[in-house]
Amino acid sequence: MSSKKNNTINIPEARAAMDKFKMEAASEVGVNLKEGYNGDLSSREAGSVGGQMVKNVCTARSTKYARADRTAAGHIMEVRYIANITI
Repeated sequence: MSSKKNNTINIPEARAAMDKFKMEAASEVGVNLKEGYNGDLSSREAGSVGGQMVKNVCTARSTKYARADRTAAGHIMEVRYIANITI
């Protein structure tokens, strides 16, 4: 079974911005992240940095579901909620 690396940055100039973003996310969650190898971090610490990055990128959460229309018998209505999370 071969694995394909899919976390490459398509724009080389974006590497510095992503590294800066990662360092900011690490400082927000209190993880001592340094340049280069960070093998001394626990999985929990490393995961919290990634989770914080996703949280900062994806601030809007939405959900969509179908429910029975309350005004017309036998009809289905689509309901969509969008919530912005601000910290």
